[in-house]
Amino acid sequence: MNLDLRWPLGWVFSAFGVILTGYGGMSDPSLYQRSLGVNINLGWGAVLLVFGLLMLGLAFKGKPKGKK
Repeated sequence: MNLDLRWPLGWVFSAFGVILTGYGGMSDPSLYQRSLGVNINLGWGAVLLVFGLLMLGLAFKGKPKGKK
């Protein structure tokens, strides 16, 4: 069986990261007064995006070369 969980994990985390980073970048700064002015959505969106891209990179690098 040729199941590599890095592909779906990479796509899901990358998609969520893009959505959350976009929301954090376009949202109103007054929304973050409760968190002492820290844009949590932007920060965690970037973390999710980096993790997703890392998983996709590892999946691409680890794909089988070919079967004999």
